[in-house]
Amino acid sequence: MIHTDTLSNGLRIIHREAPSEISHCGIVVNTGSRDEYPGEAGMAHFVEHMLFKGTHRRRAHQIAARMESVGGELNAYTSKEETFYYATFLGAYFPRAVELLADMLFHSECSPAMIEREREVILDEINSYRDDPAELIWDDFENMLFAGHDLGHYILGEPETLNHFTRDQVLGFMDRQYQPSQMVFFSSGRTPFHKVMRQLERHFSVASSRDDAKVRRAPVEFARAVKQQMEKNTAQSHVMIGLPVFSMHHPQRHALLLLNNMLGGGSLNSRLNASLREKHGLVYHVESNVTLYSDTGLFVVYFAGDPQQRERCIRLVRKEINRLLEKELTPFQLNLAKRQWKGQLGIAAEQNENYTLAMAKRYLHTGRYISLKDMFDRIDAITAEELHVTARELFVDEPVELTYL
Repeated sequence: MIHTDTLSNGLRIIHREAPSEISHCGIVVNTGSRDEYPGEAGMAHFVEHMLFKGTHRRRAHQIAARMESVGGELNAYTSKEETFYYATFLGAYFPRAVELLADMLFHSECSPAMIEREREVILDEINSYRDDPAELIWDDFENMLFAGHDLGHYILGEPETLNHFTRDQVLGFMDRQYQPSQMVFFSSGRTPFHKVMRQLERHFSVASSRDDAKVRRAPVEFARAVKQQMEKNTAQSHVMIGLPVFSMHHPQRHALLLLNNMLGGGSLNSRLNASLREKHGLVYHVESNVTLYSDTGLFVVYFAGDPQQRERCIRLVRKEINRLLEKELTPFQLNLAKRQWKGQLGIAAEQNENYTLAMAKRYLHTGRYISLKDMFDRIDAITAEELHVTARELFVDEPVELTYL
């Protein structure tokens, strides 16, 4: 059963009653790296770290121990458009989790000493990230595709901006972006909804929202048909090929996601895996992926392999995409693709933490909850003609291509 409500300060709530002894709850803030102003690159992620480093009531070690001392977990992450703070725990500790999250969000101290200490931690994180080409290429590709736009810079930021962050800048970013009206509280577990609301009224209603609290995001422009090679001194060539697609609100998004799942969605029988790995033995790993933002999106194919076989792999990728453009799927192929994707979604729904986070993100951006049955119905409604039209609309442009050598 799904419950929703809104506090007087604009904080939206979504709660899923679930028959589990384990509960999840958290806050998703409608802010990410694309909401940073000039000179703030990395600030959204920096603020995420700082919320764990002490409040007016607790020191950093007390925040860390508050949920862990009862066997729970406290975590967070920052993306291009959202920042998540969430806890996992036995259901009896729901009040403890809610109070802790409210304390972190609204009473963080952001002391200069902790800012200096965490600055060094994040600089190490950046260096570690840049040592992993299989991870870094995803961000470098988006930076190419969205060059000059707010979506086109690293979530972690750059050392030259991080080194100049001050306490006033950190608090100013939080005051601008961390307004209750731009947040969603989400939870899942046995706790009755009236008890959820009681805790939120107690701990979250005290925070007020400014009248001008809203997200301002610039229209997106793309770099098209760009090819770039970067020297990384890697044993393998890491290659990413992709292009812009539509947003998470577009009516053809489900058709695109089904196409992606068929092409290279992570299963061993995907068309790209069957061709590049199983049939030709050219790569160990190949995948395709769709990222949908609130106003745009991207489709990418990634693989890593022998530099001498790079061009051959690219030709095989194009061949598999062209197969989708040439003709519609047969009824058998369409039914098989739908059945596989529905099965994957059903299994993923049993991963309660990930399911709850996805529920929160969807509610943040759309104000709606979509059940597994609703999703199955939408998949069943996809036709072979719709898939073919979607493929021909998206995959006819020359793609952007990035290679690590």
